[in-house]
Amino acid sequence: MNATKARDAAPAAAQGLALALMSLAGSITVFVLAVVSIALVVAGVGLFSTPAVLTLVRAHANQRRLLAAQWTGTRIEVPYRPFPSDLRTGVTGQVERCMLMLKDPATWRDLRWLLTDMTAGATIGITPAALFAEGVYGVLLSLGLWLPIHGGVGQFWYLFVPVDGWPTAIVAGVVGVGAFLLCAQFGRRLLKAHFLLAKASLAPTKKAELAQRINRLTETRHEAVDASATELRRIERDLHDGAQARLVAMGMHLGTIEALIEKDPARAKQLIGIARRSSAEALTELRDLVRGIHPPVLAERGLPDAVRALALRVPIATEVEVDLRGRAEAPVESAAYFAVSESLTNVVKHSGADRIWVDMHHADGMLRVAVSDNGKGGASIGAGSGLSGIERRLGTFDGILAVSSPVGGPTMVTMEIPCQLA
Repeated sequence: MNATKARDAAPAAAQGLALALMSLAGSITVFVLAVVSIALVVAGVGLFSTPAVLTLVRAHANQRRLLAAQWTGTRIEVPYRPFPSDLRTGVTGQVERCMLMLKDPATWRDLRWLLTDMTAGATIGITPAALFAEGVYGVLLSLGLWLPIHGGVGQFWYLFVPVDGWPTAIVAGVVGVGAFLLCAQFGRRLLKAHFLLAKASLAPTKKAELAQRINRLTETRHEAVDASATELRRIERDLHDGAQARLVAMGMHLGTIEALIEKDPARAKQLIGIARRSSAEALTELRDLVRGIHPPVLAERGLPDAVRALALRVPIATEVEVDLRGRAEAPVESAAYFAVSESLTNVVKHSGADRIWVDMHHADGMLRVAVSDNGKGGASIGAGSGLSGIERRLGTFDGILAVSSPVGGPTMVTMEIPCQLA
């Protein structure tokens, strides 16, 4: 056993104890509330209490999903069906919400998970803490703690060791070291087993996952078509109002210059200067327009250098770490580039941060990008926000966006896009 595993014993024990408390106190409480509320649906009362209770159940399950990702890297899908945008308000809307939640298969998977969590989940969670505590207790006994205990109660048992003197106390210490070593060796694996058990109950079936993915791809396809049409209209408008107008004005100036070149050379010279400035401005606008469609630095030097170029233009100190051993397809690079660009813009506009970190790497067939800042937090994915635009853009590639932004900060925006590097 190496030193790293030994150092992991105490954190694994603390995390296991926390999981056991959540499994016993939290899961039992929300399970009882959910069962009682659902049973009262037939009486009418549950129609109004069940949505709130099931929302609490989902929050409890989502907290376990978050811990699974943070503590062991176990990813548990969030399969809840979204509510329709035209959901009514008032009593009718409350009844509809209750029925929608009860018809969602994920609701019943949550309840099934609560049963396993309060039994097997709690047992697995408490095991690392129990091993650690027994290990510490055994060592303390061998150091003399057995004396006052023996003086008060006489012979007593430590696990399977009857402690009644120094020899048996030393044996208890050896057994305690063994318990500590077991915690160090298997504590992290037991935490992983706890979350894998949760995943077995919470994660959707393959059929449900496929149906959910088809629905998401259908939705994002429509959004991609709408976004493409909007982008074409923007390009047309920018060309018409910008470069095209300047080129027309430049043509008119050249016509006037042609007429004045002999009659009024001074005026013709003045108009030549105006035409030259108009051509320079039109060229600048065309370059900006092209950069907005597909930045030249992205095509020429790839995503890492393009993101570093973005960071240099941000008026906040930005650190960029990239670990990509190849290039993704051009559409994926473009989506990732504009997603990072929008994220940095949001930080500059809204966060009040003085530091930004961008981390980009590829693993397990996923391009993962994290944009973090030390600002005031409070960011969320909502209608009309820049983060919603990023989510739609990534959704076109079956990608996902996750935001962690508690009030007071810090904020972390994580993006994943399935792709292979060439």
